[in-house]
Amino acid sequence: MGAGMGAGGAKKAGTPARRRPTIRRSRGDMIFDAANYALMGLFLLIMLYPLYYTIIASVSDINEVSLGHVLFLPKGFTLDAYRQIVGNSLIWSGYFNSALYTVLGTAYGLIVMVPLAYALSKKFLIAKGFITWFFIFTMYFSGGMIPAYILRVQTLGMSNSMWVMVLGSVSVYNMIVTRTFFKAAVPEELFESAEIDGASQFRCFFSIALPLAVPIIAVMALFFGVSQWNSYFNALLYISDKAKYPLQLVLRNILILNEPMAIDKDMLTSMSAAQAQDQIFRQRLAESMKYSVIFIASAPLLIAYPFVQKHFVKGMLIGSVKG
Repeated sequence: MGAGMGAGGAKKAGTPARRRPTIRRSRGDMIFDAANYALMGLFLLIMLYPLYYTIIASVSDINEVSLGHVLFLPKGFTLDAYRQIVGNSLIWSGYFNSALYTVLGTAYGLIVMVPLAYALSKKFLIAKGFITWFFIFTMYFSGGMIPAYILRVQTLGMSNSMWVMVLGSVSVYNMIVTRTFFKAAVPEELFESAEIDGASQFRCFFSIALPLAVPIIAVMALFFGVSQWNSYFNALLYISDKAKYPLQLVLRNILILNEPMAIDKDMLTSMSAAQAQDQIFRQRLAESMKYSVIFIASAPLLIAYPFVQKHFVKGMLIGSVKG
């Protein structure tokens, strides 16, 4: 019997594992996949090429860029444009200020918006419809630039202060998107069972809603962060201290200061050969600096995006409700 069991065991061990059934693909399916990959690859190339061209143009010779000879590879490698920009001490303070404004502004926006969206997602909230329309009204109508300036400068005293870049109005659009997430993606049964166990609304929010809302919070943090990083108009209006300038305003001023005036024939005849050559060089250098400025301003967001992108597709609710 032992030999039989051994033989049977050997037979069972030697039995090949069952293969999963495969679906036969027709020629039409393969043609569709090939066309789909080709189309997606074309879209990817269209989106990535401008950024790639910005990088190679920023490190190419000024004359080659101006003549349109730079298309796929850099020509006449040079870092003159980056030396002109990085050599400015305000660049580093601008980077620090923009990072500070972005972190604080994003934290402020999330702290204000997420609890508001959670509260408006509840059916039992008193006057929920009126409060919602009150916020939606501000999307279409506002006091304008002068009342905002009077409020921030004279009333709140935020002139030439970092808080004018951090504290702002609630993004109603982002709030509506977050409220929809709480209503549609977070099951109400979770809150009902927690309330039966004696949990308060604060406990439900911090222990249930927030952990399940990590994907939408990551998306909103990206939206707030991009908006704060690219913001310069408030600084242009309210900040006069160059030490508090954000990066975008610093780069704007660098481009304006290095942008030469247009050269006509009369000016060329009145200039000496050295002056005309220097003017043309400055004009081409300013054109090259535009590419380096674009890359310098975009690099931090390009680096940070892959760390947030996973939350766009990650399903945090899988397995949270059984039955």
